[in-house]
Amino acid sequence: MKHRLLVWGATQIVQVCRSKESMVIGEDMKNVATLDKNENVADGWSLVVSKEGVISDIDNDSAIQLKYGFGHKLGPRAEDVFDQIIDARDCCVLPGLVDGHTHPVWAGDRVHEFAMKLDGATYMDVHKAGGGINFTVRHTCDATEDGLYNSFKERLRRMLQSGTTLVECKSGYGLNLQTEMKMLRVIDRAQRDPDIPIQISSTYCGAHSIPSGSTAEQAVHDVINVQIPAIKKEMLEGNLTVDNIDVFCEKGVFDVDQSRRILKAGIGAGLLVNFHGDELNPVKAAEMGAELGAHAISHLEEISDEGIRAMALVKSVAVLLPTTAYILRLPQPPARKMIDRGVPVALGSDFNPNAFCMNMPLVMHLACVNFRMSMTEALHAATINAAASLGKSSSHGSLEVGKRGDLLVLKAPRWEHLIYQFGEVGHILMYVVCNGKIVHEGLTD
Repeated sequence: MKHRLLVWGATQIVQVCRSKESMVIGEDMKNVATLDKNENVADGWSLVVSKEGVISDIDNDSAIQLKYGFGHKLGPRAEDVFDQIIDARDCCVLPGLVDGHTHPVWAGDRVHEFAMKLDGATYMDVHKAGGGINFTVRHTCDATEDGLYNSFKERLRRMLQSGTTLVECKSGYGLNLQTEMKMLRVIDRAQRDPDIPIQISSTYCGAHSIPSGSTAEQAVHDVINVQIPAIKKEMLEGNLTVDNIDVFCEKGVFDVDQSRRILKAGIGAGLLVNFHGDELNPVKAAEMGAELGAHAISHLEEISDEGIRAMALVKSVAVLLPTTAYILRLPQPPARKMIDRGVPVALGSDFNPNAFCMNMPLVMHLACVNFRMSMTEALHAATINAAASLGKSSSHGSLEVGKRGDLLVLKAPRWEHLIYQFGEVGHILMYVVCNGKIVHEGLTD
């Protein structure tokens, strides 16, 4: 039986965790499971991905050679045993990165708003002036499905080139049934496209903002009684895959009670709760989300101590977004307090027209500098914990036997170079592998 991939000779294999942990919390985030080459031994470390695309073996080079019978006298060549072989000498191997929060389907950039913000306009100032989400909504409503799909594909390609192999993707720039369905179809189409290797978790975010000319209560009624039932019907008929329900729980958008009603309707449709909360004002979104057993809550710049305790108790994942706090000049979320008090912390790029960043190593660097997270904490947050925020940590987020063969090969002596080389990941990222297949080759000279 031929296997899909052999990665051999690695100086370091970074498993992240090796005991089937669903997430890593608190003090445990200080330690990353690695396999390191002994300088006094010729052997490096090898990893095998089966023909089904699943990691089937991790061991030292000699043990792998013996198990699979290649390279010995009268034995087969490695090329006869494996479809693809990566020479990882002087390299380290890591899990593919997981981006826990993005808005990647839209038309109409907002570069003009950046100048407004630099002049002192707040997020809500821009919003009230007709910009922000509603500006993107107008352009996205006017865009064709094919136009949205083509730009989405290009964004996914660029995410992949920076090492992201699993990404959460939201709708939310429609705010009406027709355009929300159009966006969800675009996401679903990419999930089904065999030429797009990156894995996608789809999120319905029809309550991203209050539609122009509507009230919050009118929008709540439309989301609960029109949009969610239509989406559920398409899901049941096998025409659409949607995983999560989102709402922008915020002062001036949807209050806690309105958000709770929307999220409960999503739960009734079989969706995981994964929403925006406590970003601009302390509205007790975290407490409400914990009460509902939210899988994940994003932003949390203004989370209360009570919200931290509530999230820690039920193990709701806090998806923190360094680019948002950076570009909007917001207070930083209390990442240290969350970690120290037992909240599982993940990271996301928040890629959207307001925060145009899809580079997770850069996000990890910002988390270390601005959130005062350590590099090991940032690695857990961008792998196993981000996978947990999407309900996918049993298959993604670490290099363990039985998990999907998504991995990165860095031309660097230690994995920390992924974060340390600020904005320079393209220079050291030799290979991106999805499902055991090489899908991107970087600078290999």
